[in-house]
Amino acid sequence: MPQMRTANQWLAEYAASHQNPTNQRIHLFCVPAISFAVLGLLWQLQLGGWGNGALVMAALALSFYGSLGRVPFLIGAGQILVILGLVYLVERYFPWPNTLYISIFVVAWIFQFVGHKIEGKKPSFFQDILFLLIGPLWIFKH
Repeated sequence: MPQMRTANQWLAEYAASHQNPTNQRIHLFCVPAISFAVLGLLWQLQLGGWGNGALVMAALALSFYGSLGRVPFLIGAGQILVILGLVYLVERYFPWPNTLYISIFVVAWIFQFVGHKIEGKKPSFFQDILFLLIGPLWIFKH
């Protein structure tokens, strides 16, 4: 069974493909935007007694962050709570939430790929899908 990487190992590996200052600035805006869009879209997926897809995804992400330690868990929990709060407000007051979520998702990913083109390296999640959960932790550190 492969050994689990530590939070510092994950972050160092993620940072290796995010050295260019332009790519870093793009990520500072786009990673939270993508997280917001994904949780917003998952909010639409009602799961009966389980709540909705956003709550299930949040629980899975927090489980992963918890496996990395108390600090990653607290950072992740704070970010998720803020994003879920924003999603709740959008759901309550915005007339076309899915249009907003999809638009943000598409535009943010376009910018992410532009950033990686500038960087000259592929996005980390091509190597391991869990890097999609490391991005928000890395943002907090920068």
